[in-house]
Amino acid sequence: MSYRAPPHRSLLADAVYDLLDPIPYGCFVATLIFDILYASTAAILWAHAAAWLVTIGLLFAIVPRLINLVQVWITGRRWVLGAGRLDFWLNLVAIVLAIANAFVHSRDAYGVVPANVWLSAFTVLLLAIARVVMTTAAHRAGEVRP
Repeated sequence: MSYRAPPHRSLLADAVYDLLDPIPYGCFVATLIFDILYASTAAILWAHAAAWLVTIGLLFAIVPRLINLVQVWITGRRWVLGAGRLDFWLNLVAIVLAIANAFVHSRDAYGVVPANVWLSAFTVLLLAIARVVMTTAAHRAGEVRP
């Protein structure tokens, strides 16, 4: 009987992933806050700021998702837990919603409301669920992270 050890993840890839992964979440939460402010005040500043934030969040989401794609689906297919795959899909759907939100933000003036608020809320909700799933799976596996 031969035993094959699971492949070790790249330390550099893990470091880049851990560094860049929280940035899109922060940008999307700020986008949600600015969208709510724009819906309640109609001050165009909030709509422009939200449009910039959703775009910056999408740009910063590219590298962590590519790293996650390789680690979940290519290098560690047999050893990845279901939580890792669920995290990947939730993040992917959230990014698709954020892309739709970026297109909604390209509309003129108050035409972005209420679609911008709903898309931002669903994006943040999906990312929060993905984070809870991964944190719960890490605690169950005994990988308590600070």
